[in-house]
Amino acid sequence: MEYYAHSTDNSDKIGWQKLTDHLESVAERSSYYAKKFNAEKWGYVIGLLHDVGKFSEEFQQRLEGANIKVDHSTAGAKVAVEIYGKALGSILAYIIAGHHSGLPDYGSKADQTTLLARLKKKNIPDYSTYKAEICTLIEPRDLNIPIKPLPGYMGFSVSFLIRMLYSCLVDADFLDTESVLSLENTLKRGGYPKVENLLNKLDKYLEDICSCAPRTKINQYRTEILEECREKAKEPVQLFTLTVPTGGGKTLSSLAFALKHAKLHGLERVIYVIPYTSIIEQNANVFRKVLGIDTVLEHHSNFQYLNNDSEEYIGVMQKLRLSAENWDTPVIVTTNVQFFESLFSNRSSKCRKLHNLSKSVIILDEAQMLPVDYLKPCLAALVELTTNYGTSVVLCSATQPALTEFIPEKVKPLEITQSPEQLYQRFCRVSVKNLGECDDKKIVDMLLKYEQVLCIVNTRKHAQILYKDIKESKGTFHLSARMCPVHRTEKLNRIKETLENGNVCRVISTQLIEAGVDIDFHYVFRSLAGIDSIAQAAGRCNREGKRLSGEVFIFKSTEKHGQSKGWLSRTATVAEMILRNYSDPLSLKAVERYFEILYDIEGDGLDKKRIMNQLKEDATSLGFPFLKVANEFRIIENDMYSIIVPYDERCIKLIDEARWNSYPAGLMRQFQPYTVSIYHFEFMKLLDNRQIETINGIFHVLSDRSCYDSEVGLVIEESQYTNDDILIF
Repeated sequence: MEYYAHSTDNSDKIGWQKLTDHLESVAERSSYYAKKFNAEKWGYVIGLLHDVGKFSEEFQQRLEGANIKVDHSTAGAKVAVEIYGKALGSILAYIIAGHHSGLPDYGSKADQTTLLARLKKKNIPDYSTYKAEICTLIEPRDLNIPIKPLPGYMGFSVSFLIRMLYSCLVDADFLDTESVLSLENTLKRGGYPKVENLLNKLDKYLEDICSCAPRTKINQYRTEILEECREKAKEPVQLFTLTVPTGGGKTLSSLAFALKHAKLHGLERVIYVIPYTSIIEQNANVFRKVLGIDTVLEHHSNFQYLNNDSEEYIGVMQKLRLSAENWDTPVIVTTNVQFFESLFSNRSSKCRKLHNLSKSVIILDEAQMLPVDYLKPCLAALVELTTNYGTSVVLCSATQPALTEFIPEKVKPLEITQSPEQLYQRFCRVSVKNLGECDDKKIVDMLLKYEQVLCIVNTRKHAQILYKDIKESKGTFHLSARMCPVHRTEKLNRIKETLENGNVCRVISTQLIEAGVDIDFHYVFRSLAGIDSIAQAAGRCNREGKRLSGEVFIFKSTEKHGQSKGWLSRTATVAEMILRNYSDPLSLKAVERYFEILYDIEGDGLDKKRIMNQLKEDATSLGFPFLKVANEFRIIENDMYSIIVPYDERCIKLIDEARWNSYPAGLMRQFQPYTVSIYHFEFMKLLDNRQIETINGIFHVLSDRSCYDSEVGLVIEESQYTNDDILIF
């Protein structure tokens, strides 16, 4: 009997993929991917065994059209344990059993979805003929654990290995299946330039801009930073820090380090992980300008794979869309959320890319924005990548968080710049003044004294009230995350134009303007918040160094609507301590002390879902809760709703298309520039008031345009104002 893995529409079985061909091809692909972390034999075994359940008459009948369900994944898991024993076999079994449904919890016999229950399962179709078909299995004695866990990290390391091997299998399985069933997609993949070619492009670009740049002190310092990055690229693969002040040129200098380091050490790609989509878009545009549009994958929820009339451009976008599935491009720019949630996911769609983190350079830009609630598991993952997967990680920031306590001594980071403190002094362009407690009247009076001034507050209500108090004065603007992205972009462009023309410009904003927005004010007011937030605000002051020194004023609002809660309140309390004890609260020592105190206060909150303990508790029995961890590791909790604002004609046309489109979900990305995120209780209020319309059960559209103000964005009556205005998707 001939056994098949996949069928086509041809009833005569022409074009059907033979099962042995599929297993051998997946084994070879998976082994190739796993070779990067010395696990090629493991990759080969899981590839050969993953579909042995298809060696059953029932599955073959299903391919021929029988309306039956067949569990084909459990069979390979059972074979793995039978051949390789409980320890090695369990590692293999997780991967094989979950290659479609996701890595399972080890669990109990009572829950039929767990690995333990599936290994005990009796009623699965007979697959025993696999023994006559597969004769190239690796001997158990030749299957050695390819990693060296650090002391205290055994459970985490083994669970991480399982995820990485799972990534190898599911990507190999998908790509082999695609080559048979969707060959047109396979032909679009790959063909990206090598790292050394990109380094040559970057070197040429840097040579050109350096030769044309004015010979100022600042440009001299930027050149020195660049050369230090190039020199440190020679260091072995490891964990690094890169401490560069705002304006120090860290975007291109870090890219120079990464590409040279990759070339010297045989690494395959550079991955930038960034907290804010605004910074991602800026950096990705710079990288595309230097390296080419066909080289850089920008992977986040707001990115639009837009087409133009060029056939070449359309081809590039189609290729990049496919590369978003497994990150096989040489340069990737993505979000903290996408990166870290993938590392702790159990689903094949998110895990496919993980094996491509091995043999890479990962740049954590704005490292102070590592998710505090999951700081310990996030750092453990980064340590694991540098220890066992041949990956260099760079923690890049002007305000480095104090992470030494949470990183094993063996992998303490190496600083790339020679003297971060000296660099801070060289690039210092602002002075910070603490105004103490202030009511709104005092703040308004001070704002009206300055012609180009930015005021950043912690709540939307505070921003709206201050804006209302000064909006009649010339050149006043308001910014909030309750404006849809298209609206915010238009407003920011007007603000930049006003500033560049030297006109009066007063801006009242929530924290969103701190998210890497390239804007330059003479004076900045900041409602009391964490030192890292104050530093971000200071980055909007005298940004271009056109004045001898800009002025940043910190104030503690006495108004009820100006009081921060929760996390912002805790960070503000620590910041007050720093303001009392340091003359310059933005100095490196002050920043370090801020994070030390903050992390000490947070304590167990640095791993609020006990992710590390869950992966450690049953390490000896290999009883890992993969599904539970994946469900609990959520940097952004799913209590938000996206509301589409019919802001312009393009959006209105998209809404009309969504009404009749047979596949409306395909429009989701195109709607991103017109969405505003709101809380569940706010959504229910709009729903009760019949102010939103739901289209095709997917899209929630604002039907009452009176709820959207051209100055402040979405307004919901009696809304409970929260401190959520930083965008990190």
